Amino acid sequence: MSRISRRRRLSARSAFWIPLLYACSALVTGLALPRLERSLLPSLTVGIDPGAALAILTGIASGMMGLTAIVFSIAFVMVQFSATAYSPRLVLWLARSAVINHSIGMFTATFVYSLAAAAWINREGSGLVPPITVWFAVLLLLASLAMFVLLVERVGMLQVTRVLAYAGDEGRKVIDRMYRVQTRARHGLDTDAPSPSQTDPDALPLVQTLVHHGAPAVVQAVDTDALASIAVTAGGVVAMTVAVGDTVLEGMPILRVRGTAAAPDLDTLKDAVALGSDRTFEQDPKYALRLLVDVAIKALSPAINDPTTAVQALDQIEDLLLRLGRCDLDVGRTYDAAGRLRFEMPVPSWHDLVVLALDEIRFCGATSVQVMRRTRALLQDLSGQVLPERRAALEYYLVRVDKGIRRDFADADDQRDALEQDRQGLGMARERRDASAETRD
Repeated sequence: MSRISRRRRLSARSAFWIPLLYACSALVTGLALPRLERSLLPSLTVGIDPGAALAILTGIASGMMGLTAIVFSIAFVMVQFSATAYSPRLVLWLARSAVINHSIGMFTATFVYSLAAAAWINREGSGLVPPITVWFAVLLLLASLAMFVLLVERVGMLQVTRVLAYAGDEGRKVIDRMYRVQTRARHGLDTDAPSPSQTDPDALPLVQTLVHHGAPAVVQAVDTDALASIAVTAGGVVAMTVAVGDTVLEGMPILRVRGTAAAPDLDTLKDAVALGSDRTFEQDPKYALRLLVDVAIKALSPAINDPTTAVQALDQIEDLLLRLGRCDLDVGRTYDAAGRLRFEMPVPSWHDLVVLALDEIRFCGATSVQVMRRTRALLQDLSGQVLPERRAALEYYLVRVDKGIRRDFADADDQRDALEQDRQGLGMARERRDASAETRD
């Protein structure tokens, strides 16, 4: 099983196993700790009346269940609100959070342990109170309060600025991971190696095809090293027919293996391609842009009408485009040490990324002076910082934006305002900013 498949399976199960592990551990501890304490430290006392100790444990148990219900009711309401206000795809970000899973586990463990420990208070009319057992319940209560604080902080992440920062941070991580590092020594493979003249891979015999069977699924990640190694063994090349982020349907080919050796095992090929119900950030820089665009166009909808949020989203989008515009985007091919092509898959071009990042915002914000000014500033600034061969696409897109402004703003004064450049949207136009700087000088 590949590293990607193994990690995927563990991640899919974690949401279920973490709370269950907490509950089982608490039950075992609540039953075993009092027995150990009674057999090893029979004379140890805490000086608390059995009735008071029982009230403490039952109060912790009942209070914890009430706290759990209140906290998660509020959290789910905020998640629903965020799905409506931002994007439904952001719900998974909170639902799959480790803080959420561990909070459920800690609250459940405190409840279960307190009930189990209460059975040992004044057991068989002995009048004894096991002190370590009681104090451990208090310790779990304090840990639960700490998790409550972390949970409140996590819910605070649903503020729009933090949501945008999160999507931007995830995009920066995947860009650095996919595009900054161009060579990999693992298996002797090199993604930068120039491909010498060789036989056309399509001319090689087709020896294996991986076809999807089942419900629609999203390509979440691809183990390129494993597939390139398979291609070496097959004496040919592995070609993906779909890209990361694509949805595959019943009977749709996922990849094809061409070569001169025996066909590789289908299970080995399946393990190298991670499929799931949702897109992820792991190998998909487009997904970060997709989320940022979703937040922006939702803010520009007539029901919300918040162009300032769209401008904030454009701040993050500009940073991602700036980083992508300085990278070699042709990372869809892997070569062996001799320069022979071993793996290839579709990857987005610079034009694809620009259209994804700006087209829907331009359309939904066509009548917003603030959005148009920020978009023009973004395009002008990027043109001076990306690789020279990518400037033409930005200049062409700027022409499209200007045409839209002249079409959608009938008033000449509105047109003039929208055709200015302003990194704040409506704050200080670039011409006035430059004039202020000259005045100070």
